[in-house]
Amino acid sequence: MYIRVSHDTKPDNLLHLMVKEWQLELPTLLISVHGGLQNFDMQPKLKQVFGKGLIKAAVTTGAWIFTGGVSTGVIRHVGDALKDHSSKSRGKVCAIGIAPWGILESKEDLIGKDVNKPYQAISNPLSKLAVLNNSHSHFILSDNGTCGKYGAEVKLRRQLEKHISLQKINTRLGQGVPVVCLIVEGGPNVISIVLESLREEPPVPVVVCDGSGRASDIISFAHKYSEIEGLVNEDVKEQLLVTIQKTFNYNKMQSGQILLMVIECMKKRELVSIYNDVILCNNCRPTSINTNPLSFFSLIKLLEPKIVVVCLPSWSGLLV
Repeated sequence: MYIRVSHDTKPDNLLHLMVKEWQLELPTLLISVHGGLQNFDMQPKLKQVFGKGLIKAAVTTGAWIFTGGVSTGVIRHVGDALKDHSSKSRGKVCAIGIAPWGILESKEDLIGKDVNKPYQAISNPLSKLAVLNNSHSHFILSDNGTCGKYGAEVKLRRQLEKHISLQKINTRLGQGVPVVCLIVEGGPNVISIVLESLREEPPVPVVVCDGSGRASDIISFAHKYSEIEGLVNEDVKEQLLVTIQKTFNYNKMQSGQILLMVIECMKKRELVSIYNDVILCNNCRPTSINTNPLSFFSLIKLLEPKIVVVCLPSWSGLLV
């Protein structure tokens, strides 16, 4: 299912549509996936753990997965995991792609009201446009009148995520829907997304896929070598600055601005967790994830003391 909406559509109207018209149950968890838009490869083991863990967590907890919707970059890897799951199981995963209308190929094929429309989800290698990832269950297509540009979806998605987080799923305890930001690879904008997530009130915990490249690896490095209080020493700052310059092909001034954001993120490093071959978490013992695809998502359980206001009591039994 899909809907094309104005970029300034009110989030309460969107959620009403999703629940009443699409007949979706309000999630008990929202997993917001961010990362690179350009295609990139993941190490096979890391991709397997990421995919199986993400799907298992979504199925087990009744989560919604939010992505950028188009079939490139990190979204393609999420789509591969969804496709693999659908071929082996009848259990449905609610994966919602929030994409800019103006970036889509063959978007004219999607114009219509209350009709079924065939859509060719195969991209033209010569085109700068993108196609929707057909492994997702639903799409919200945000239109701000631009063509060939990303950005129309950013504010809409952020506001919708915030609105969902305010929905009470446990009225007795006054708990809203927990939101987790999951980072895989990514450019400078992803570092900005991490910082925005940590600045939310209440803050949104962030899980970073170390070894996936670029922004993820930069944040992972900073997390590993910063102190418990979030302080980053001068030697680490210099290494980060050089890495940012090389990774993003930035000059020193541009890299310095990114470095400041990374350092700011580390001030809330207790809400940033890293997974790789070994899970790293503040004040926690390393935990192997090689044998259990779900265990990377047990990072959320490790974060429970930090987000006690929004976490679910049932997680303790689900994510051991």
